[in-house]
Amino acid sequence: MGKLDGKVAFITGAARGQGRSHAVHLAREGADIIAVDQCAQVGTVPYDLATPDDLAQTVQEIEALDRRIVATQADVRDGAAVKQAVDDGVAQLGRLDIVVANAGILSFSMAEEMSDEMWDDMIATNLSGQFKAVRPAIPHLKANEEGGAIVITSSTAGLKGIQKLAHYTAAKHGIVGLVKVLALELAPNRIRVNSVHPTQVDTDMIQNQPTYANFRPDLDSPGLDEVQETFVSLNALPIPWVEPADVSEAILYLVSDSGRYVTGIQLPVDAGMVIK
Repeated sequence: MGKLDGKVAFITGAARGQGRSHAVHLAREGADIIAVDQCAQVGTVPYDLATPDDLAQTVQEIEALDRRIVATQADVRDGAAVKQAVDDGVAQLGRLDIVVANAGILSFSMAEEMSDEMWDDMIATNLSGQFKAVRPAIPHLKANEEGGAIVITSSTAGLKGIQKLAHYTAAKHGIVGLVKVLALELAPNRIRVNSVHPTQVDTDMIQNQPTYANFRPDLDSPGLDEVQETFVSLNALPIPWVEPADVSEAILYLVSDSGRYVTGIQLPVDAGMVIK
């Protein structure tokens, strides 16, 4: 038996990276999946975002585990589209127990030089998009007598300030406030709400040339070898990043009965970055 047998989980940003890892981990424990991803580029993001083929790969991996999945291309900035995806998923899978609001983007700029568009894209995706993912799920979670669980992906930038990331840091700090309010509002319905705060995670969000160049501006075209030492220096433990599975394991704890009395917390998966 799995820890999530009979459960249904709604996951945003599910086409690749952390989102796909979360979907696979929860499916492996018995959950069926409602998956959403934009699968399109955002103008101010300097690296390639997920594609429809990536989302199709997530579907293939979930079905290989003999679990059901309803996958939809939807932009978390579009509240109506996300609501439709959630409602359609619940209609097909019968219920909703878990929400993992994970979709997010990354870009770099000193605050003084940051454009309105860069700020607006970040807040709309990484903060408002999380809210728009959670909001339509709440009535479905309330329909369960046993309640449910919500986890929102924040970051170490939700617990400390990081230069060149004023927009990202503001969004990730905003998630902390959102989680605390939702935890209070939904506690009477036995719905638990928490956030996870990873350090660098080994995904396409950091494994790309624009991100490498940000961390090593002293080099013309830095590669992984040149930035790995810099990544290590950010963490207390001597590692450059955590794996998506490490974050997925933390989420599994929070959404399963193992964390049944845990709500309103900020759980770092950060190799000690916050305390450094």
